[in-house]
Amino acid sequence: MGRAGVPPIAWIYAGDSIMSASDLFIGIDVSKAFLDVAMRPTGESERVANEADKLSALASALALRHPTLIVLEATGGFEAAAVAELAAKQLAVVVVNPRQVRDFARSLGKLAKTDALDAAVLAHFAQTVRPAVRPLPDAETQQLEAWLVRRRQLIEMITAERNRLLACRSAAVRVGIQASIDWLKKQLAKIDGDLDRAVRKSAVWREKEDLLRSVPGVGRIAATTLIAELPELGTLDRKPIAALVGVAPFNRDSGQWRGTRSIRGGRSSVRAALYRAALVASRRNPVLQKFYQRLVAGGKAKKLALVACMRKLLTILNSMVKANTRWQPAAAQSA
Repeated sequence: MGRAGVPPIAWIYAGDSIMSASDLFIGIDVSKAFLDVAMRPTGESERVANEADKLSALASALALRHPTLIVLEATGGFEAAAVAELAAKQLAVVVVNPRQVRDFARSLGKLAKTDALDAAVLAHFAQTVRPAVRPLPDAETQQLEAWLVRRRQLIEMITAERNRLLACRSAAVRVGIQASIDWLKKQLAKIDGDLDRAVRKSAVWREKEDLLRSVPGVGRIAATTLIAELPELGTLDRKPIAALVGVAPFNRDSGQWRGTRSIRGGRSSVRAALYRAALVASRRNPVLQKFYQRLVAGGKAKKLALVACMRKLLTILNSMVKANTRWQPAAAQSA
């Protein structure tokens, strides 16, 4: 026993770290109507309505418990209000990829799925994996990201309507589809204007966009996507940033068998923007064009060579932002 009858602090070994017995890990499963909350190691659970006043009360109550880490899944935006409330209380909160949590649950043999069970798995994930806490984007960055998401949605809808127009044989229906396409294109133009004004209004964003766009192949949308959805650009080394985006190849080897390396995970929207930029750069950027042609000439499949260009382009952009220097072909050669 400690002094004055107080027991000494207990410590528990948890994975690769030492955990205080007072550590508290919380998982929150978010749906449109409710939030299911689970805690480890106490085993407590609770359900609250996904409403503004209830979220505020929940955040205040959790703040009094001083949790070590709170984990939520990305749920198409339903989690945004809860995350904002928790962050406002200076709590360590992380939004994780649902696929990671599903894989973790399967590894534990937990195949059943309810909101309460999902919350318990999230709490277990928080305690075991300890995902890194990153600063949440400010309101301006969140708005920029929302515009980018809407832009992608509009492009998908325009593509779908164009496909319907090609397949349609009714003149009257074709008129309606064309009217829909025209309206969607106007909305797309408005979103593009909003994006451009937002970037131009911020001196920091404007400078970063100009720096990124100095690279042949990187256009306005690619630069804006990197600004809004990859704030870590320039703060990490080449391997971590590649893994974060999802362009780092993973080995698939077992014993003497050597499988094909592949990329997976990461931020799909950033990867898509990087793909389009690398596609253009492989034709118009002298450094990446030579790099791509050398890989293809050496027997590399064109698709794999393009993925390598994506990774090299990301490495170049990361180095430029870190050093705050514009495009320099000589420096890019060694990236």
